[in-house]
Amino acid sequence: MKMFCYQCQEAARNEGCTVRGVCGKESDTARLQDLLTFVCKGIAFYADRAAEHGHSIADAGLFCMQALFATITNANFDNRRFEALIGEGLALRDRLSDQLGNRRPDQLPAAATWRAEQQDYQSEAARVGVLATEDPDIRSLRETIVYGLRGIAAYGDHAAVLGHHDQTIYRDLVRLLAVTTDDSRGVEELVDLVLETGNLALRTMALLDKANSGAYGAPEISEVNIGVGSNPGILISGHDLRDMEELLQQTAGSGVDVYTHCEMLPANYYPTFKRYDHFIGNYGNSWWRQNREFESFNGAIVMTTNCITPVRDSYLDRIFTTGMAGYPGVPHIPDRKNGKPKDFSAVIERARRCNSPTEIESGSIVGGFAHAQLEALADKLADALQSGAIKRFVAMGGCDGRQRGRSYFTEVAEELPDDTVILTAGCAKYRYNKLDLGDINGIPRVLDAGQCNDSYSLVVIAHKLKEILGVDDINDLPISYDIAWYEQKAVCVLLALLSLGVRNIRLGPTLPAFLSPAVVEVISRKFNLMPIGEAAADIEAMLTS
Repeated sequence: MKMFCYQCQEAARNEGCTVRGVCGKESDTARLQDLLTFVCKGIAFYADRAAEHGHSIADAGLFCMQALFATITNANFDNRRFEALIGEGLALRDRLSDQLGNRRPDQLPAAATWRAEQQDYQSEAARVGVLATEDPDIRSLRETIVYGLRGIAAYGDHAAVLGHHDQTIYRDLVRLLAVTTDDSRGVEELVDLVLETGNLALRTMALLDKANSGAYGAPEISEVNIGVGSNPGILISGHDLRDMEELLQQTAGSGVDVYTHCEMLPANYYPTFKRYDHFIGNYGNSWWRQNREFESFNGAIVMTTNCITPVRDSYLDRIFTTGMAGYPGVPHIPDRKNGKPKDFSAVIERARRCNSPTEIESGSIVGGFAHAQLEALADKLADALQSGAIKRFVAMGGCDGRQRGRSYFTEVAEELPDDTVILTAGCAKYRYNKLDLGDINGIPRVLDAGQCNDSYSLVVIAHKLKEILGVDDINDLPISYDIAWYEQKAVCVLLALLSLGVRNIRLGPTLPAFLSPAVVEVISRKFNLMPIGEAAADIEAMLTS
């Protein structure tokens, strides 16, 4: 077995990738990610104790966020970046352990002796990787916590980039990560800690929501162009809105237009970004279609975060990464230093030498239904519910992916009755956001709140409807949950919903491979979590629940 990874929905045979990741991750990269995760656990072990003694753990918390972010699916394939992070993490771990005056005997070598190119990745990773925990149920719950924390790390890092830090979030992140090394924690206690991870996810999404809206204004209901202009373009993908801001600032007056792709689509909803005349709209669809769409775009491409897929030669000379994203042989835009913005001049120069984008579709799509807009519509939504114009909401957020079974979500959207409204956030929306589903009394039947982290908006509106309709339990609302998942940010969103006590969630296209049968049974008994089935049968069940 060259590697073992089962953190995403594409895990081979829904069991785990053991030779090469279905995502394109090579086995040596997977082993480095295992080692980096183990280093983060060591940092967390000491940071947790340092916090108990009143020491600041801000550096430890932020490093763990960034490092865990780098390990999420399709974020970073560059071994050199992982080697550097491991060295940096070991040095931080050693400072913390020296501060406390002790050292765990089972940890990796001191930073002074670490030489990534000389390590036996396979033996070290086997010692500290996923399968090092022998009990399948303990392993399942530990990994659920770790994967939830990876999603949380992505959102926390985005907030930190905008200057928003919450020491209680850092504190709980290292505490929960440290728990995964504690052999005294049994199944029941770990289940409770999984729900604590969900609570931390909710708080982190709220922090990022505050950061994004504070910097760029509350998202507005917007009609987004999906056609193209005549100038050369830059296509920006991922999730990082500060990268979006700085790219727009630096391309102003350059003769180069800017387009969003995939999860960056919701940037079109923010008032600050709408002010730029050269911000044309959104190009293309979900992340897994990027190979063809990056080819036809013709211009320069910036990947700010996940989801990057193995890069084709046809656009290798015009793609760049930044932030925690990385890919071998692809130029990387360095992080900000001394308060100065990132320098996108290389991207702009490359774009100037490109042809304009090839148009692959035309028209527009509507979005921008984050919680400020949904709250403004709350009375109208409640009136429509009470009059019977709207019978039910179906929350269909989450991730998109390549698996053919994901056509289920398109079928559900097409077959839902005309008196239902779809609530969405994340790239799962690309399965149905361009369908002509009409509206109900002027309310579009697909309400897109934004990126996957904007699932927080769906929680806010659920609580608002709970207040308006006078119900005591969130499960008494006429909302069904039909969630798509692919990677670890969707895991943290799922855990957030469970932490709120939401029941009867359908999850697909498969249940996670990292959930053991016994853990599935526990969660199903507690929350009635269930796999998706046939579209028609699931619709009937949702409408009669």
